[in-house]
Amino acid sequence: MPSAATWASPTRYSTQCPPGTRSPATSSCPDTLPPGNTGTRSRCSGRPTSASTSTSCLTAVSATAHVRSYDMGRQCHGHAVKSGLAEHHYVCNALLHMYCQCAHVEDAVKVFESVSGFNAFAFNSMINRFLDKGMFDCSVSVVRSMVGEVEQWDHVPYVAVLGHCASTKELLLGRQVHAQALKRRLELSVYVGSALVDMYGKCECACDAHSAFEVLPEKNVVSWTAVMTAYTQNELFEEALQFFLDLKMEGVQPNEFTYAVALNSCAGLAALKNGNALSASAMKTGHWGALSVCNALINMYAKSGSINDAWRVFLSMPWRDVVSWNSIIIGYAHHGLAREAMSVFHDMLFAEEAPSYVTFVGVLSACAQLGLVDEGLYYLNTMMKEMGIKPGREHYTCMVGLLCRDGRLDEAEHFILSNYIGTDVVAWKSLLGSCQVYKNYGLGHRVAEQILQLKPNDVGTYVMLSNMYAKANRWDGVVKVRKLMRERGVRKEPGVSWIQVGSEVHVFTSDDKNHQWINQITRKLRELIDQIKVIGYVPNFAVVLHDVEDEQKEEHLMYHSEKMALAFGLIHSPEGATIRIMKNLRICDDCHVAMKLISLVTRRRIVVRDTVRFHCIEDGVCSCDDHW
Repeated sequence: MPSAATWASPTRYSTQCPPGTRSPATSSCPDTLPPGNTGTRSRCSGRPTSASTSTSCLTAVSATAHVRSYDMGRQCHGHAVKSGLAEHHYVCNALLHMYCQCAHVEDAVKVFESVSGFNAFAFNSMINRFLDKGMFDCSVSVVRSMVGEVEQWDHVPYVAVLGHCASTKELLLGRQVHAQALKRRLELSVYVGSALVDMYGKCECACDAHSAFEVLPEKNVVSWTAVMTAYTQNELFEEALQFFLDLKMEGVQPNEFTYAVALNSCAGLAALKNGNALSASAMKTGHWGALSVCNALINMYAKSGSINDAWRVFLSMPWRDVVSWNSIIIGYAHHGLAREAMSVFHDMLFAEEAPSYVTFVGVLSACAQLGLVDEGLYYLNTMMKEMGIKPGREHYTCMVGLLCRDGRLDEAEHFILSNYIGTDVVAWKSLLGSCQVYKNYGLGHRVAEQILQLKPNDVGTYVMLSNMYAKANRWDGVVKVRKLMRERGVRKEPGVSWIQVGSEVHVFTSDDKNHQWINQITRKLRELIDQIKVIGYVPNFAVVLHDVEDEQKEEHLMYHSEKMALAFGLIHSPEGATIRIMKNLRICDDCHVAMKLISLVTRRRIVVRDTVRFHCIEDGVCSCDDHW
């Protein structure tokens, strides 16, 4: 292969890669190819340049890229340099693509730096490859070096650069590129406009994404899908679904990606009936079997509390990717079906699908539910040493939960402090919850103080601390917690729960006495409370932070949002139907106990999705095994 000096032209672009990357070889490429490759040898000889010679060389380079043969590609590069073909843009593009395909990004950088003038293909190839490899600093460097030649850009480089800004969340650079596009009126191009929508969406600027969408004189399915994606990524699920309805009204036919985004919006709302309607529509239009649609269906069913339907879709898929496997593994884990999650993981390995970062979050979560400490540690080490995946906060938090589930609370505390997650509130709260379960109030008090140092206004911590004091009959501690909350101006976030009945989603807020169905809900709740008191229900006043009489505390507990949603669901659903409730906060101890008992007296299956997990309650037993 030519030396670095052979490739270099006066440096116009700074494309320095991070330290530690592999340097390209500097030895010259041989004049001939290895024996047995005479056909390729004749294609890239050192003859004078001709149309047939350049075409043959281009074909040979493309062939080596296709088979990802780095050594043969280097030989073709050497011949291209000798014959003068390496200076041609199309040959440079082929060489650059070949090195990228062979995963030799540093060699591709050298080819890129040798290109004279602006080359949109080379530019796009480089930043896309850097993004694929996670080399964001390199991609930023390439983009910034090319901004000086923006006057030569057509819509293609704009789309590539905006895609880069979206992937790296470079909002400031994205706005600068947007300003340049405005000067040339390219923001009116459906391609550039859609890229702007995507960029603003990924940078968490949904309003700017909508503005970029609105100025488009012509909107196609790509632009509609882009704005739906922007809203979904910013958790504006209802608005995203409204865009889907508007798209249909405009006569635009949704494609598989449009359906996937709409289904993911249904997942965010846990709108099972809407998801079923979209599934039927996708089947009618021939998009149901598409990989992206099936993956979105698995996600929608799993997050809507219908894991059996998610599994049915998974089994029906003609082919699966890592997202398919991850979705069903995570779905099972969140539903408390840890053994099923582990079984699917083993099937994934048998199918020779490489696990990813997300896969191991699901696996470690399943290990935590089953209390498999040794297996969890084994998979954590396998992920690091064999798969080369660096553990993140989610993995470490799962390990904390695993140690806590096994009652090894002191080890869990040591694990947090020794793995650089001492500032992670989620990990500490997992330990705090287990301190409450195992009645280790001394450690719990210390952990609560640690959390409140990191996040002084975390209401959930005050609630759990108050609960622990109450269970230990430390009523002075309960009073102290309430006083501390008043002094710090901490107010409990209102609990909000929602349930879908028919095609409508009904929302309930704790203590909301103005709901249009409040009279019927109150009658049903009083009836249910009377029934479950007979079989042992005792209101848990410790979760009530208001300093009022016990009678008022009991009424306050009765009007928790999830209880109101449950009563409404029981009133408006057929006998025996499953009740599915979603909640914006962690379900409280009192509601958890009450719902287990209500499932007994009503003979209903109740599924509650809170911020931690799914609680699948049936015959008085919850899938969380009272750990959440």
